[in-house]
Amino acid sequence: MNSFWLYFTLGFDHVLDLEGLDHFFFLIVLALPFSWRNFKRLVGWVTLFTIGHTFSLWAAYDSWIKISGVWIEFLIPITIAWMAIRTLLPEGKSTFQSKLNFNVSLTTFVFGLIHGLGFGRYFSQIVVEDAAYTSLFQFALGVEFAQLLIVLGVVVANLLILDIFRWNTKKWRLIISAMVLSQALKMAFENNPWT
Repeated sequence: MNSFWLYFTLGFDHVLDLEGLDHFFFLIVLALPFSWRNFKRLVGWVTLFTIGHTFSLWAAYDSWIKISGVWIEFLIPITIAWMAIRTLLPEGKSTFQSKLNFNVSLTTFVFGLIHGLGFGRYFSQIVVEDAAYTSLFQFALGVEFAQLLIVLGVVVANLLILDIFRWNTKKWRLIISAMVLSQALKMAFENNPWT
């Protein structure tokens, strides 16, 4: 296997790893409110997430950022919970909702930074130093591809559940967001840095 496929597959598997579903949960609640009409904007947010994720991997590799893994493992489920709560709130013009929706692009980028820090230490152990930046780019392509598959799956599920089977939109979002929120809170409690 050449190095491109090695790191591409590593990035792809990082997102779809069944033992670490943080990307999966985050992307589900990010994509849940969207349909085909908004898919282009959703792809932009996924790419911003990947850029943030890649930047923090690079910064961790170059030792620019040193944050305790305990805090990162706690902050990752907090980002998932935040996005799930945002999805659970009723749509409207309330001040609280407007604040949560304020610059989703920036929020998604910052969440990508946090998620990338969670993998930074491991990545620096497996990368070949001579080709670190090329490998990082290949890894990022694998991450992006896997994430796009997840959001595409959510949008297709929305199409089936809401447009074809005619489920109630609010109930659908409530069920999925509440399930993800419960998992995120469980992960946060398990990784509580104060215990």
